[in-house]
Amino acid sequence: MHIYPRPPAVKVMNLLARCALPNSDLSEKKLQHFFGCGEEANPGGVVGVELYGDVALLRSLAVDKDVRGKGCGKRLVEEVEKYAARNGVKRLYLLTTTGETFFGALGYKKVGRDSVPDAIRNTTEFSTLCSATAPVMAKDL
Repeated sequence: MHIYPRPPAVKVMNLLARCALPNSDLSEKKLQHFFGCGEEANPGGVVGVELYGDVALLRSLAVDKDVRGKGCGKRLVEEVEKYAARNGVKRLYLLTTTGETFFGALGYKKVGRDSVPDAIRNTTEFSTLCSATAPVMAKDL
């Protein structure tokens, strides 16, 4: 499975919309930290990361329904973890409403919202876009 950096912005936004994931806060700057899988002109999956020093927010893992079950999501998460670690991240956080089992299998553990550092808590995704009841998960890199 081909994994590559910076998939086309319009394709990222379209895939996120098809997968019902929030994208209203994604800027060109944030999209620079996204990865795609499959064809570079038409990614079958995408994931991004927001870097905040030694912590980061994994966000917007979306895999098109025709590509699911083929390893795209797992490979994207592995790639974003490596990228985050290369950029000095020690702990990666995420919010999910449907992916607890998937991320749990990749080593992420559910954490209390009150234990999340301010850098993550102050993100638009954490403070506005995701439900206050969305589980928070973390993984040490």
